[in-house]
Amino acid sequence: MTLCASLAAPLHVGIVGCSAEGAALCYRTLCAEGAARLGEHRHPPVSMHTPSLQDYVQCLERGDLDGVAALMLDSARRLQAAGAEFLICPDNTVHAAFDRVREASPLPWLHIAEVVAEEALRRGLRRVGLTGTAWLVASDVYPAALAARGIDCVRPTEAQRLEMGRRIMDELVPGRIEFATVRYFQSVVEHFRDVGCDAVILGCTEIPLVLSDANAALPTLDSTRLLARAALDRALAGMSC
Repeated sequence: MTLCASLAAPLHVGIVGCSAEGAALCYRTLCAEGAARLGEHRHPPVSMHTPSLQDYVQCLERGDLDGVAALMLDSARRLQAAGAEFLICPDNTVHAAFDRVREASPLPWLHIAEVVAEEALRRGLRRVGLTGTAWLVASDVYPAALAARGIDCVRPTEAQRLEMGRRIMDELVPGRIEFATVRYFQSVVEHFRDVGCDAVILGCTEIPLVLSDANAALPTLDSTRLLARAALDRALAGMSC
């Protein structure tokens, strides 16, 4: 891969963090793949702000999207003060509040579902399954982004929605990986394959801890890494790479 030759500085990336595992994977991807493009040990400047995850969970449990948006905007203002020039949030679920965030934000954002939907369009996908928290898969975050690009979004069954949500919050978010949970997520992907999907969205930033192209019955759209790569593209857009 050709390394960047320009001396222009990359943009400063602000990460609005929610859960630790997903934010950490996004951060690591941005830095590691930055070095692959910029040269050894180089990556764009990155700042992260993460309130207590419980603050987000309490808002989600009571359906308070205004509260979710307020937390995201508080992080946005803190990151602007730290020098960030644009923002990403490696948490799919809280994007349900994004319409409340976009206009009030002091900085521009990349929207995780729009990044994933663009990749689905680029690959020529027509029908994709959706995994994620119980809140995410019940929302219109992905169906809306995909429908705008002519792609059908298949939600899991209600039983799958609840069981995925439990395993994500009780195991993956705390960073615990159980073989039974790996197998459960594989079975959900097999269900999507059987109903005619041509790929599956890993719509929780922790799901890549247990699923990938290597062990899933369908090609995967890894929202965590796709967002990190889109942020890297944005950060380096003004450089000669």
